[in-house]
Amino acid sequence: MMILALKFVLAHLAGDFLLQPDSWVAHKRKYKIKSKFLYFHTLVHLLLLLILTGFDPKYFIGILVLSFAHFAIDTAKLYTEKKKFSKLYFFGDQFLHLLAIAMVVNYYYPFRINFEVLFSPVNLLLYSALIMVTTVTSVLLKVLLKNLNPNKNNKKTNYAGKYIGILERLFIFLFIVINFWEGIGFLLAAKSIFRFGDLKENKDIRLTEYILIGTLLSFGIGILTGMAYLELSEIISSAN
Repeated sequence: MMILALKFVLAHLAGDFLLQPDSWVAHKRKYKIKSKFLYFHTLVHLLLLLILTGFDPKYFIGILVLSFAHFAIDTAKLYTEKKKFSKLYFFGDQFLHLLAIAMVVNYYYPFRINFEVLFSPVNLLLYSALIMVTTVTSVLLKVLLKNLNPNKNNKKTNYAGKYIGILERLFIFLFIVINFWEGIGFLLAAKSIFRFGDLKENKDIRLTEYILIGTLLSFGIGILTGMAYLELSEIISSAN
C-alpha cells in the first residue's frame, strides 16, 4: 500500500510542479478548457503514473480514474478561482488531488484510520502544543505588546512579522523535541543579524525595543511550551 501511495504522490508532485512550466499555467488560465496545455498536463500525469507503476495492468483503472480526476479538479479550479483567494484555491486544489490518490490507493489496498492512535493522549498533547506555539502565542503577543507597537495606528500590514514568529516558534519547538538546543542559538543569531541590522540603520529606538521584547517573549514561550510538552508526554507515557 505504502509503495503504491508513494508512487502516486511522486507522479503528482513531478507532474504538477517539476514538469509544468509557468507558461502552461498562464495559458490554461487564459484559455481554460480550450487550452492545449490542460490536456498536455493531464497526459504528463497519465504517463508518469504508468511509468512509475511499471505499466502494470492491475493499476490501469486506478490510473485512468486519477488522470480524469486530475483533469476535472484542474478544470473546476480554472473556472472558479478568484484572484484574491488564490492561496486558498491552491491548497484546496492540492488537497483534492491527494484525496483522490488516497481513495484510489484505498480501492487497491483498503485501509482505515486508527482514531485511537490519532487521538491518543500524547497526540492530543502534541496538537495542543502546536496550537499554543502558533495561533495562541500570536494572539497573546498581540495583546501584550499592543501599547508598545509604534505603528499601531497603521492599518496596513502584510502580517509578515506574525508568520515569522509562528515559524520561529515551530522551529524552536522542533529543536527542543529532538534535543537540538544549538539550533535555537543559531536561529536567534540569524534573526539578530537580519532583523536588528535593519533596525540599527533606521535608528528607531521604540521599534527596536518593541521587536526585541516581542522576540524574547516569542522565544521564551516557544521554549517553555517545548519543555512542558516533553515533561507532560513522559508523564502520560509512564502512566500508560
